[in-house]
Amino acid sequence: MAKENFADKLVAAVKKKGNPICVGLDPRLNQIPKVIINRALVGKDKSPTQAAAYAIIEFNKGIIDAVADIVPVVKPQIAFYEIYGAEGVRAYEETLKYAKSKGLLTIADAKRNDIGSTAQAYAKSFLGEVEIFEDENEVVMPIFDADSVTINPYLGWDGIKPFIDEAEKYGKGMFILVKTSNNSSGDLQDLEMANGMAFYEMVGHLVDSWGADLVGESGYNSVGAVVGATYPEQAKKLRKIMPNSIFLVPGYGAQGGGAADVAPCFNKDGLGAIVNSSRGIIFAYERLGFDPNAYAEAAQAAVLEMKNDLATIF
Repeated sequence: MAKENFADKLVAAVKKKGNPICVGLDPRLNQIPKVIINRALVGKDKSPTQAAAYAIIEFNKGIIDAVADIVPVVKPQIAFYEIYGAEGVRAYEETLKYAKSKGLLTIADAKRNDIGSTAQAYAKSFLGEVEIFEDENEVVMPIFDADSVTINPYLGWDGIKPFIDEAEKYGKGMFILVKTSNNSSGDLQDLEMANGMAFYEMVGHLVDSWGADLVGESGYNSVGAVVGATYPEQAKKLRKIMPNSIFLVPGYGAQGGGAADVAPCFNKDGLGAIVNSSRGIIFAYERLGFDPNAYAEAAQAAVLEMKNDLATIF
C-alpha cells in the first residue's frame, strides 16, 4: 500500500489549521523557566546531561500542548539536543514522538548530507527504518521517524537520492537548503555561475527537478526548499523556479522577517510555504511579559499573534 505523499499531508494540515506556521523547538537551558530546571535537578542519581534532558522534554511538551491545536508542524533543531550527548539525543527522539502523538507533522532540522552508504544511513535513521541484526535476530524499526528532514545539497545528487528513496517509500519529505536566512549566505549562495545565474538559483532548478517524481494530488511535491524570509527578492525568483516545491521559511520574527517579507514565498493559491518561528514563540514569555511559569500560555499567545500577522498577506 502506497504511503500518502508528504506534501499532501502538509498541505492538508495547513488548510485544517488555517495557517502555515512552523514552531521551531530550539530549547536553551538558560531560558527554560527555573521551576522546570529545579524539578529536573531533583534526585542525586541523575547526571547533569540527564537532568538537562528531563528539563528539555518537560519544556517541549508544554510548548507542544499549547500550540498543537493551532499550528500544523514543529521543527526541533538537533544541535540544541546533541550538545548534551546521548541524553540530548534521547530528548530529541522523545520530542519528535510526543509531537507526532499530538497530531503534528515534524521536521527534523538536522541538515544532513553525505554520499553513498553514509547518506543512506542518515536517510534511514531520520525518514525510514533500520535493519538491526540479521537472520532470526533481525528487527526492522524506525529510529527518529520524523516526517521530514532538512538537507544540505552541496554534494549533489549522490547525497540527495537516498533521502528521495526513503521519502518515496515511507511517505516522508525533505527541505533542501537553497537560500538561507543568515547574513553571510551570499558568500556562496549568491555567486554568479558561468551561465549568469546565481548559485542559489541553480540549486533551485536542481530541487525542482529532484522533486518531479514526488508530486502529490495537491500539486506540490515532497522535496521542499529552505528559503529565508530575510531575502524576499531572491524568494520571488525562487518561487518561479520551484512552483511545486513547499518552502520552509526561517528568519521570521527574531531574525527580522515579517509578513511582507515572507509573502513572496507563497503561490497565488496562498499555499506553498510554511513559516518558522523559534525563539519568538517558545520564549515569548520574555518578550510579552508573562510570568515564566506561564511560558506555554505565552507561546500560544505568540502563535496567535503570528497567525494574525500572516493573515494580512492573503
